[in-house]
Amino acid sequence: MTVVDFHTHFVQPEVMAQTAPHSVLAGFGDHSFEPPPGDSARGQQIVKMVDPAAVLEDMDARGIDIHVLSSSTVILNTSWADPAHQAELESKVNDEAARWAASAPERFVGSFTLPLRDIARALEELERAMTDLQLKLVNLPAQIDGEYLGAPRYEPLWEALAGRGVPVFFHPDGIRDLWFQNYSLWNSIGQPIEEAKLMSSLILEGVLDRHPDLQLVVSHGGGYLPHYFGRLDRNVTNMPDSVRNISARPSEYLRRFYYDTCVYDVSILDALIRRVGADRLVMGADYPVGDDDPVAFVRQSTLVDEAQRAAITGGTAAQILGLE
Repeated sequence: MTVVDFHTHFVQPEVMAQTAPHSVLAGFGDHSFEPPPGDSARGQQIVKMVDPAAVLEDMDARGIDIHVLSSSTVILNTSWADPAHQAELESKVNDEAARWAASAPERFVGSFTLPLRDIARALEELERAMTDLQLKLVNLPAQIDGEYLGAPRYEPLWEALAGRGVPVFFHPDGIRDLWFQNYSLWNSIGQPIEEAKLMSSLILEGVLDRHPDLQLVVSHGGGYLPHYFGRLDRNVTNMPDSVRNISARPSEYLRRFYYDTCVYDVSILDALIRRVGADRLVMGADYPVGDDDPVAFVRQSTLVDEAQRAAITGGTAAQILGLE
């Protein structure tokens, strides 16, 4: 079976120079951004995000056939830029994704980002990325300008994505509350919070009811929501107005999402398998900053048989992406 890592990152150096000082790594401009030394572990990770040849070497060493490439939006965060500037930056990122994909078309699948501060510009870039650049899926954050992606203003985006059958990979670009800057909490617990807020927004605003055929993949195993959905379900009877836009209990929408395996603890992976099923999981390592051996991590679970394991490590991803 083909082995697919659904969660891998690249950066566009010119864009990174502009965006990193405005990213979560700098508290969204609250403090200065210090580039990591080139010989440090973090510096070497950045090197791999700009060098396709180095990535291919790692893929071969780890037994990975295909990387699904997504912009490292925690570094290439453009939400601070005015709409025209944001569109320019995202266009350069997408050109870079297409360059990587063209350099090794049997090994790299490229995703594209969108300038979401202006929906009209976002739809134009969506068309360019799919038609001209031949990129296969869209990489979206959790929110823009404080609005999570289930908000009504994004409905034209969901109509376009559903109409074209575009798979979606969600990866938050960082939690804005500066408290999470302490101890790198923006990464350890902030990202799972953002994913829980994103999924709640999509469910409760009725996006999944209006567009039942969307294929949605959430990074980091979907964050906290798959493990703490009871209070959402409680509100069906306790606060019924909260579910006015949906036709089922909130927990019944959990299987409408796919989840990557980037959770770092097999007990959490097993809990996710029990809750949503092995058929809703795709392997994701968060390369090059995450798990060094994502295949071995999936193998730690005793809840799946070989056929299910093969689906997690590649088969389901291939189906989502329409790969032969």
